[in-house]
Amino acid sequence: MSIMQDIIRLPKDLGLAIKGARAAQGIKATDVAKRSGRSRDILNRLERGQDVTVSSLMDILATLGLVLRIERMGLPTLDEMAARFADLEEQDDAA
Repeated sequence: MSIMQDIIRLPKDLGLAIKGARAAQGIKATDVAKRSGRSRDILNRLERGQDVTVSSLMDILATLGLVLRIERMGLPTLDEMAARFADLEEQDDAA
C-alpha cells in the first residue's frame, strides 16, 4: 500500500483524497458507510468537499485506515495554484 502525501488546503481537496483512497482500496461507498457507522449521505457529502462533523470525518478515515497529520502551512506550489485557478475558470465558464 502506498503512502498518501496529498496536501489538503480546501474541503474539496479532502473529499477528493478520501474518494481516491476509497477507490484505490476497492471499497464501495456503501461498505465504508456501513463499517464506519455513518450514512452514505455523510460519506457522499465528505467526498464532495461539503461540511460534515469532525467525528464523522474521523470515523470514515479510521474505516479507510487513514489518519490526519497537522503541519505548518507553506506557500502553495505552482501546480496547486494552477489547479486552483483552473477550478475558478471552470466555475466562471459554467455561469
